[in-house]
Amino acid sequence: MTIQRYQNTYIQHTFAERIGGANYGKDTNIYKFEKIKRAKAAAKQAYPEIELIDMGVGEPDEMADAGIVAMLAEEAGKPENRGYADNGIPEFKMAAVEYLRTVFGVQDIDPETEVLHSIGTKPALAMLPSCFINPGDVTIMTVPGYPVMGTHTKYLGGEVYNIPLTKEQQFLPDLDRIPQDICRRAKLLYLNYPNNPTGAAATIEFFEKAIAWAKHHEVIIVHDAPYAALTFDGAKPFSFLSVPGAKDVGVELHSLSKSYNMTGWRIGFIAGNPLIVKAFGDVKDNNDSGQFIAIQKAAAYGLSHPEITEKIANKYSRRHELLVSALNEAGFRAEKPKGSFFLYVEAPKAIQNGPQFATAEDFSQYLIREKLISTVPWDDAGRFIRFSVTFQADGEADECRVIAELKRRLTDVEYIF
Repeated sequence: MTIQRYQNTYIQHTFAERIGGANYGKDTNIYKFEKIKRAKAAAKQAYPEIELIDMGVGEPDEMADAGIVAMLAEEAGKPENRGYADNGIPEFKMAAVEYLRTVFGVQDIDPETEVLHSIGTKPALAMLPSCFINPGDVTIMTVPGYPVMGTHTKYLGGEVYNIPLTKEQQFLPDLDRIPQDICRRAKLLYLNYPNNPTGAAATIEFFEKAIAWAKHHEVIIVHDAPYAALTFDGAKPFSFLSVPGAKDVGVELHSLSKSYNMTGWRIGFIAGNPLIVKAFGDVKDNNDSGQFIAIQKAAAYGLSHPEITEKIANKYSRRHELLVSALNEAGFRAEKPKGSFFLYVEAPKAIQNGPQFATAEDFSQYLIREKLISTVPWDDAGRFIRFSVTFQADGEADECRVIAELKRRLTDVEYIF
């Protein structure tokens, strides 16, 4: 009632057009994640005695490593760490450079000019368009994907061109199909591998082609790589910056959120082309005053211990195998990804002698309300649902219990694809 009261005042007419103008707050559409939230609440209320298996969570289910936590506690008590961090401390930048070298084989990053910390990668994605986008410029993005960069491109008067990620293309964008008019106006190409939500991994051949394409069309590549070190089954962690020519055309964003179980700590870094890094730093100076120095020092400790991520990746690999096996036995067509904690699976069109599903979202809602299994639907380029192996489970025995219960709930019907 309070909001409705103020919608009748002058404040309602002062909002910027980029967020809806005079109609801000009056949109009655219910968006995907709000629908999921409401469906989960309704399912819990209807079946309070049944465990809701949440396979939709996009963040780690465990605490950060004890060594990282101990380093934070130690550094937080030092008076010299209390002040503004601005664009970061040398210790963190050096740790980021060494991390890129040790884990990904990236040899030529200058800690002075080619790397900066960020308060997680989401703010970096939000700020980068401010460095490049003028009205009428284009950002090229992949769908399904993370919309933040597209949002800020639109805020700045730019346009977003979406490239679909399809199974037929191994969930890699077909750059050759981008219209020439878009290529001429494009400033930014946003890539993300291992990919959210598809779990697909990029190849060196794809990145070589993307670099050549970017040089030809004079476009900047921003590679968002929060899952780059979470790889399985002999697939080595792979960085865009390890490909010759990458630094000539772009930057890479790394985050400790997923690879070190540090989502709430909000720490990551940008590395690559020094002009892009400098521009990001200038924009960042006008947006924030840096992450708490103690967090940067704790993160530097984490980056110097990549075995922490290897242990996390082993857990996700084990859970992926359990989940893929259960889904396939239930009638789905699931394949273990090469990296990330996401599993992207085609949604059925119907259930034999049961309901039909016009969209993946319809099926996701059915799973929540009827099976108490939460997933995230994607209808951007085909009908898919995303499972996450970051579900709550206390140890390997409990993982097996959760997956066995999921399988039991899914196998009492026959799916039509």
